[in-house]
Amino acid sequence: MKQVSNNALLSFALDLASAVTQANRFEQLVYAVKATINCDAVVLLVHQHGVLTPIAQRGLSDDLMGRRFIIAEHPRLNEICAGHYPVRFPADSALPDPYDGMVLGHDENLPVHSCMGVPLYVEGKLIGVVTLDSIEPYVFDSIDSRALEIIGSMASMTLNTAILMEQLENKSQRAEHVLQAMNEQVNEKDGHMEMIGQSDGMKALIQAIKLVAPSDFAILIEGETGVGKELVARTLHQASSRASAPMVYVNCAAIPQHLIESELFGHVKGAFTGADRDREGKFLLADGGTLFLDEIGELPLEVQGTLLRAIQNQEIQAVGKDQTRKIDVRVIAATNRHLETEVAEHRFRADLFHRLSVFPIQVPPLRERQGDVPLLAGFFAERFRRKLGLQQLTLSASAMRLLESYHWPGNVRELEHVISRAALYAKAAVPTGITTITPAHLTGLQIDNTFKKQQQSIFDTEESVSNAFEEPINLREKTDAYQQGLILSALKEADGSWAQAARFLSMDRANLVRLAKRLGVSVSKEVKA
Repeated sequence: MKQVSNNALLSFALDLASAVTQANRFEQLVYAVKATINCDAVVLLVHQHGVLTPIAQRGLSDDLMGRRFIIAEHPRLNEICAGHYPVRFPADSALPDPYDGMVLGHDENLPVHSCMGVPLYVEGKLIGVVTLDSIEPYVFDSIDSRALEIIGSMASMTLNTAILMEQLENKSQRAEHVLQAMNEQVNEKDGHMEMIGQSDGMKALIQAIKLVAPSDFAILIEGETGVGKELVARTLHQASSRASAPMVYVNCAAIPQHLIESELFGHVKGAFTGADRDREGKFLLADGGTLFLDEIGELPLEVQGTLLRAIQNQEIQAVGKDQTRKIDVRVIAATNRHLETEVAEHRFRADLFHRLSVFPIQVPPLRERQGDVPLLAGFFAERFRRKLGLQQLTLSASAMRLLESYHWPGNVRELEHVISRAALYAKAAVPTGITTITPAHLTGLQIDNTFKKQQQSIFDTEESVSNAFEEPINLREKTDAYQQGLILSALKEADGSWAQAARFLSMDRANLVRLAKRLGVSVSKEVKA
């Protein structure tokens, strides 16, 4: 057994003690582990409700930080979490590695390498995991088991202390990630989503949410289409004292004008044609909780005065009924319009605007969220990996560069749709093993001249897409032709070498050959320059 020296363990303990007092304490914990055990990649993950959430890492692609690993779906993570002792996986382990394709500088599959995991327990409760990977096989096999257990114990106590300090400070974005991981489970069934991001804009947004959520202030959420205003509203509700009561959603733009008052305040039987029974309105359904009025800027002027009185007096009157009824409702409104302009141009009541915007919140567009695209892309990639039943779904370096250079007019919603389509295309090309999203899979982007130049610098292609959406097209044919062009260009650049072409396209050679066969690109003859 290879012994970890007492000096190394002492240095590790000192590094951990120093880490707890620093602002980047989780990164420092990872650094301490990497300094003590020679490896290429280290990940620190926290655990709650069967989900592991990365909070710090070294050596893997940035999109890892947006992924959420359901333990039961990842055999290696499941084995690590099943016991109290470090787990070393044999180099020839048949268990799929959750990080395949994510090790920096190694986009291709790494079937032979070293992998180890250390479960972190405090008072019998699993609070997290540290995973270590090395490109060199068998490198962890000779490390003394007792030393690993000591390192695990010290890391467990440090992680627990760091989490407690983050909760007490309650001020950093990373604290928000930890609190979400410790208090919430990613639940696709009810549509729950985390607020993913570490940019300054997201830090400011989360700080504003934490500040105003406990109050009963009316809130106006402003932002472009697709930025996640409904997610902000749900986060506000869940962080408020009304979290146990319902949050009722109303899309103001989707209700016919003659039914808006009935929809909001209810009606009695016979109040109007078609009112064949009494009906409770959204205000009453939200009594004790939160009413979320989405697209409030679309509400007709004639109804705005009635809405103002209901909010102001906390009192509603059903259509066709003389009596009023007291309610207790917090109102959160959202709009992609600039309501101050709407007020100035007399399309929105000034008094309602001021009543709604007691605490305005601006949600930043994705193009201003520096560094958040890889995290969101990783989050969506892991989500669609589960939905499509894929073993692994990664993003090539060139695909990630393309995503980061795009201007995202549709914001987070557009990114989600782009990744979902790309996942389907990637699965069609490589249905098993490591499925990698490449630039060829990123369809539907709104290309302008500036972006096209950026795109050309990312991957060399002779296929022009500048006029792709001027008239109706067959998407599958267009995508296949686009992929064919990329492959032929790569082969031409590589002087006919499939291995070199695969490296140009950030793909495994065998996967590239299979894709070329499906697309009708000859794989038997050399492509000449």
